[in-house]
Amino acid sequence: MKLLIASDIHGCAHATKQLLKHFVDGKFDYLVLLGDLLNHGPRNPLPLGYDPQTTAALLNQYADRIIAVRGNCDSEVDQALLTFPITADYNHLVLDGRRWFLSHGHLASKEQLPPLQQGDLFVSGHVHLAEIEYDGGITFFNPGSITLPRGGKPASFGSYSDGVLSLIRLEDGVEIQQYNLI
Repeated sequence: MKLLIASDIHGCAHATKQLLKHFVDGKFDYLVLLGDLLNHGPRNPLPLGYDPQTTAALLNQYADRIIAVRGNCDSEVDQALLTFPITADYNHLVLDGRRWFLSHGHLASKEQLPPLQQGDLFVSGHVHLAEIEYDGGITFFNPGSITLPRGGKPASFGSYSDGVLSLIRLEDGVEIQQYNLI
């Protein structure tokens, strides 16, 4: 199974178009969205190309292939524009014998982990910092933000295929970091 993993879109239609081009061109099976899809949030600057209605329409084209969780900037009003569910605080996947705990990261974090076993993955966004880290038997994966990256990092998303997690630069699809789970 091939996954494209993204977080913190914050209503940017331009970045969403770029992301979906990677999704289609890369022949991904599913798009995993880790929250903060439409609203820019009161602490964030208004993103260039901010257009939540267009962003929703773009994402809705792939509703049957989206797995999503709610971010701290997502609300019931946002759900009214989207044809796939976004109101779950958490979700789980089991891939290649490993449990993936999906969260935006504002309710569960590295500091406040849910019960996980060695070999599991904690996949979250929220902090807009792309990283793949292995600590205490758990793999922590954050795809960064496609709209408002922090820490001097580029806009990015993640991918998973054949046991390999990758961080990918949105602008040109170049792999930034790779981590082999097998």
